[in-house]
Amino acid sequence: MLTNAIMVLAGFILLIKGADFFVSGSASLARKLGIPSLVVGLTVISIGTSAPELFVNLIAAVQGSTALSIGNVLGSNFADILLGLGLAALFTPLALQKGTVWKEIPFSLLAGFMILVFGSDLLLDGTLPNIITRSEGIALLALFVVFIVYTFGVKQPGEQPEEHIEVHSSNKTLGLILSGVAGLAIGGFITVEGAVGLAEGFGISQNLIGLTVVAAGTSLPEIITSIQAARKGHIDLVVGGIVGTIIFNALFVLGVTALVRPLPFAADSLTDAFAVMGATFLLFLSLFIGRKNHLGKTEGTIMLLLYFAYIIFAVVRG
Repeated sequence: MLTNAIMVLAGFILLIKGADFFVSGSASLARKLGIPSLVVGLTVISIGTSAPELFVNLIAAVQGSTALSIGNVLGSNFADILLGLGLAALFTPLALQKGTVWKEIPFSLLAGFMILVFGSDLLLDGTLPNIITRSEGIALLALFVVFIVYTFGVKQPGEQPEEHIEVHSSNKTLGLILSGVAGLAIGGFITVEGAVGLAEGFGISQNLIGLTVVAAGTSLPEIITSIQAARKGHIDLVVGGIVGTIIFNALFVLGVTALVRPLPFAADSLTDAFAVMGATFLLFLSLFIGRKNHLGKTEGTIMLLLYFAYIIFAVVRG
């Protein structure tokens, strides 16, 4: 049991450092190729922060631990919304751009709705099992492409803060990318092995261990980035980064995972998907309560309480 816990912790460290190296190397390569900062910020850096979820999910799917994959995505999105934004809002009020409120958050609601539809076969057409098929995975990826094209279409250089990107030598850039991928792959493998061992040791479901322990670890890059951005006053990066990650996880990570192996959607996973959808809708509604387009300490406190309340519910549920 202790060995499994150490494996999970070591896996998290490798995942986080691997993602950091991968982002640094990829961003440096992009700038060497003359790609604008706006494009780098919307693609390389956003994707890099979600790399831990992606690698954990792919490895879990290859090994047949599909419940862990689903729990990881849903738990990560739940943690990003309520825990990440909740903690950031405690440091400073979060003012949102109009584009985030009316375009990106509604798009994240659409992504959550699609997951609910694809995972509700029994509810919608009376067939079993509930499963996200490969064709539905392709549909999720297609919507992700639409989101990327849409984002590039509506974002203007002045709307998003310029990313400070350090350009390294060619050898260092290549070394960072390769080291990052290696760290992500090894970290993902160790995390999955340790998490499955913990689930078996405690006699709990892989979905629960993915929803709680694994999701908390893979969400750390986004949560830490959000808190640091809030403390430094980079408010636009906080909510925009979190919402972008939610969409990436729901559409790209889950879509790619479903291509590797169709994902059975158990009743608990359906409940968790409704919870994520509810948290996203709560985020949208909270922007119209009190100071418009702002998340303050009150909203942040409520988000944190809701997060821990649901985690307790999930643990009791088993």
